[in-house]
Amino acid sequence: MASKPDETRDGVDLTNLDQPLFDGAEATKRDLVDYLDAVHERILPELRERPLSVIRIRPGQPKFMQKNVPKYTPDWVKTVPVWAEASKREVSYALCDDRRTLLWFANQRAVEYHPTLMRADRWDRVTHLVLDLDPPEGETFTMAVQAALLVRQALTDSGLSGAVKTSGAKGVHVIVPIVDTVSIEDAAAATRAIAARTEKIDPSVATTAYIKEDRHGKVFVDSTRSGGATIVAAYSPRVRPGTTVSYPVGWDDIESVTPRDFTVKTAPALLGDTDPWADALPAPQSLPEDLLEEGRAIPIARVVAMHEGKRRKRAREAEESAAAETKPKD
Repeated sequence: MASKPDETRDGVDLTNLDQPLFDGAEATKRDLVDYLDAVHERILPELRERPLSVIRIRPGQPKFMQKNVPKYTPDWVKTVPVWAEASKREVSYALCDDRRTLLWFANQRAVEYHPTLMRADRWDRVTHLVLDLDPPEGETFTMAVQAALLVRQALTDSGLSGAVKTSGAKGVHVIVPIVDTVSIEDAAAATRAIAARTEKIDPSVATTAYIKEDRHGKVFVDSTRSGGATIVAAYSPRVRPGTTVSYPVGWDDIESVTPRDFTVKTAPALLGDTDPWADALPAPQSLPEDLLEEGRAIPIARVVAMHEGKRRKRAREAEESAAAETKPKD
């Protein structure tokens, strides 16, 4: 016999609401449910009609990413089948289109919400470009902010504009909505070109080096979020100390905030009745031809890094082999 739920909202039974969410969360499962319910009208436009991956965390277990919906998923949760080339199987992704589905995910202890850049009805198009600014280790959020301002300058110089949000972790995301005539390949090329232009403005702050050891303490302007990639949604909580959330911040305010300013406990009061992300996002934009041409000439970072990694490995092995041969024998 199933235990009685703590409460029911929108037909969803909610259980174990007073359990701690995770170690260091400074929040309970109830805090997660209450937060997502409070912001559901703001976060759902970010999730609707997009195949969704979530990060869940069960009591006493490490967090894990869930793409394929579990067998016990209610039949009223909309899903879409996607062929996963890497695992050679069909994955059934959820579409979190309504409050009921969001509450069901919250009850499953789904803390983070990572939608795809494309919608389920348009696999051949992404709706926005993403510049993910990843600072080096340590308390370096201010560096990520500096890099975000460089991205803004690069966008302005290219005749474009974007909106900025904290990642909820240690970085910053700049989002550039684009028109649906841009192919996935050209969207990826444009993202690479914007990253390159950002690095060029101030190479002492920003780098496009994909291999970590080549970044030398600079902020990595990650231009690889394209095609089937995902990004944590605006307003999504994170499995981070204090259960921070990815929060929209105006360009004028980004230098005066920290990621810990925005948590599942503080964000609803800060928002009030506003939706700063919807207000900040520019209308979808066309991409300038010179930007596309520049980006098409830039190799894909992952591919370059893979070949460079293999080259370095071969070089190391050759050095070790040579050293072994020259080592005096006993």
